[in-house]
Amino acid sequence: MRICFVCQGNIIRSPLAEHIFLRLADEKGVVEKYLVDSAGTIAYHAGEKPDRRMRQAAAERGLVYSGKARQFNRDDFDRYDLIIAMDNANRRSLQSWAVTTEQQNKIHLMREFDPQGKPNLDVPDPYYGGPEGFVSTFEIVKRSCEGLMEALEGEQYSP
Repeated sequence: MRICFVCQGNIIRSPLAEHIFLRLADEKGVVEKYLVDSAGTIAYHAGEKPDRRMRQAAAERGLVYSGKARQFNRDDFDRYDLIIAMDNANRRSLQSWAVTTEQQNKIHLMREFDPQGKPNLDVPDPYYGGPEGFVSTFEIVKRSCEGLMEALEGEQYSP
C-alpha cells in the first residue's frame, strides 16, 4: 500500500503524519506492507526540514524525525494508492489536479480516520499559533493515523 500525506507546505502536518504512520506500522510489525511519503500543495518550502516547533512537540512525545519538503505533482496520482489531505483546502487543490475518477477516489481527508473527529474536519495548521497548537495537532494526527492503521489492517478500507 502506497500512501502520501499532503498539507500545504509539507513542513508540519503531512511529514508528521508520515512519520507517525511509519512508527505505528513498525510497532505493529507491518512496516514492509507500506510505502509512505508526504508532500505539499505548494513549493514554497521545498527542500526545507520539517518545522522546528513541530519536531520539538513530537520529540517531547517520543517521535524524532527529519526529512525535506517537496511539492506534490501529478505523477504522484500514479505512484500512490491513497492520498490523504490534511484539510479541505488541500483536498480541493488535489481534486482540481486529478484527471480521472480513479485519481479522485484516491483522495481522502485525514480526519475521516479520526475516531474523535468528523469526516469533513480539518487537521488545524498550527503555523501561526503558539506551542499548544502543535501539541493539539500532534494528538489529532496521531489519533487519525491510528484510525487509518486500524482501517487498513482490519481491512475496513480498501483502495
